[in-house]
Amino acid sequence: MIRFGRMLLAAALTVGMAASVAVAAPASAASRAAANATDTDIRDRLEAVPGITVLEEQPVVAPYRFFILSITQPVDHTNPRAGTFEQRFTLLHRGTDRPTVLHTTGYNVPEYAFRSEPTRLIDGNQISVEQRFFTPSRPVDPKWEQQLTIWQAATDHHRIVAALKPIYSQKWISTGASKGGMTSIYHRRFYPKDVDGTVAYVAPQDVVNEEDSAYDRFFTKVGTAACRAALDAVQIEALQRRGELVARYQAWATENQRTFGIVGSADRAFEFMVNGTTWAFWQYSLESDCADVPARTASSDDIWNWLDLIYGLDSNTDQGIQGFIPYYFQASYQLGYPDVSLPHLKGLQHYRGQDRAQSYIPRELVPHFQPLAMLDIDIWVKFAGSQLLFVYGGNDPWGAEPFRLGPFTRDSQWYVAAGANHGANIAALKPDETARATAAVQRWAGVTAPAASSFGASGAPGYIAGLDDHNLALDRRFNR
Repeated sequence: MIRFGRMLLAAALTVGMAASVAVAAPASAASRAAANATDTDIRDRLEAVPGITVLEEQPVVAPYRFFILSITQPVDHTNPRAGTFEQRFTLLHRGTDRPTVLHTTGYNVPEYAFRSEPTRLIDGNQISVEQRFFTPSRPVDPKWEQQLTIWQAATDHHRIVAALKPIYSQKWISTGASKGGMTSIYHRRFYPKDVDGTVAYVAPQDVVNEEDSAYDRFFTKVGTAACRAALDAVQIEALQRRGELVARYQAWATENQRTFGIVGSADRAFEFMVNGTTWAFWQYSLESDCADVPARTASSDDIWNWLDLIYGLDSNTDQGIQGFIPYYFQASYQLGYPDVSLPHLKGLQHYRGQDRAQSYIPRELVPHFQPLAMLDIDIWVKFAGSQLLFVYGGNDPWGAEPFRLGPFTRDSQWYVAAGANHGANIAALKPDETARATAAVQRWAGVTAPAASSFGASGAPGYIAGLDDHNLALDRRFNR
């Protein structure tokens, strides 16, 4: 079995050519003074890096500085003559004497300053990168299959690391949540030496795209039987009121200048919304929210408002989909996409089996799925990965097909936060797990920490209002 695994790894490498926590102690006064001598004007140092442009500096709480930047990237890293595009990223600067966190969003990059959990844990700098093809980081004339691959994106991140390591020369940790967590692992697979450790939150890994029974099993066990029954019932009721609610949906779209050209019609968009409500509920809500699920006897207004709250009326319109087309393309091309059977809706669906990633991209884009892409990643994690930390939410559907450690994964950890949703993090783990995970991240980053400090509540040691209030895994502007 070991020999067979190593043979698989060799083949994959050929194909591949991706609560209470301890807060890191600040630098000593001497090292801070030395750093300040170098950091007299970090903006000047950034502007001197070839290919990097400082677009904006925003005010932020001291001692941080916050920049929005861009870097000139080849549209095709295998063919530098094919042209370039500007890739947007941000920098939360703490000091060149501190470690640095490479935060891969997987989507757009927020235009505001925030600290991810690893950044707080190591008291570090943070670079947050917008994924290629997400506006405005898109080539003028994109070649989707050739240019939007996990390897091309990993190489974008590699070039950013290479450009900034001369300034930020301490240890590096990469991180991301959801698709951003997936992206951090892809980067490590192709450029394993760029960073010293990776923390991937709620990152799915769809190794075999056609085998999705794990999701079906998840929805038969998550939460309580009563909550599962209530969610099934409201889906059934919504489809049984289809005529009334679709007419209302079309009227809403007309009034709000929304269209359904990509999905095809208000009727199809409505069915896909109903299909996705249970998934969206468990992704973004907690079991305590089950009490707010409308009963089958609820008014159409109540059901309508709940659908909007949980899934979002705008999500399946052309305007709502537009910003996520690169994700749906990637899901259709390399990442895979969950196919949930929803047996209780079988007799009510008009478009059964059509709620797939391909239904959310323009018809002129016809990706040819690459089944070996995720297998390659899976084999690397299990047979060559190291310094990896995975955190999942016990009630998050995206965790039904997670990354798994393997026989040759080194110095790595894997956790599930019981009852947590898509916002699961290290702080949500059991205290002993939080301590072990925190110690690993700080060890990889080369920092020390006091015995126990807490953050997450206003006024707690280590907490900074305005920087530590965001959870991108639960931000629907950056997630699907």
